[in-house]
Amino acid sequence: MQRLRHMAHRRDIIIRLIGLLKLVKAAMLVALGLGALSMRHEHSWLNTWVHAVAADAHGRYVAQLLAKVTSFRVHELVEIGVGSLVYAAVFTTEGVGLLLRKAWAEVMTVFITISFIPLEIYELVEHRSWAKVAVIIFNIAVVIYLVLRLRREGHWPFHRRSKLGERLGALR
Repeated sequence: MQRLRHMAHRRDIIIRLIGLLKLVKAAMLVALGLGALSMRHEHSWLNTWVHAVAADAHGRYVAQLLAKVTSFRVHELVEIGVGSLVYAAVFTTEGVGLLLRKAWAEVMTVFITISFIPLEIYELVEHRSWAKVAVIIFNIAVVIYLVLRLRREGHWPFHRRSKLGERLGALR
């Protein structure tokens, strides 16, 4: 009995870590989205902040970053900003649902993570890096873990005899 509790507690920690990771991604996307939307203006707070905070405001890397960021047209910044905020909302929903240990959040995470894997593979083919390989492997591991967990607990929606199917049958 104690072994089962230990295993359930360990699984809860993994789910919570995945949820926390989703919330970190959401926070980064909110920052990106707000930054992109604020860059639409000539004298944005972001330009001022980067110059004020950077250790070497006129260094090569900061100059390259600012040149790249300021080269976007206004409509591109709006697309980046809005898209980032929409994805942040999705990741926030996943993260909060996972932290609350909701089965719907696990299913949602499986489908959303799977949907990004082809894009990640395309990016890997176009621009090879070990970081992209690690992200793909991590995402595949998360999907496998969640599918196995959902199937084991009877929450997988495509399971032959799911609890949902039993409940619907009982209502007839």
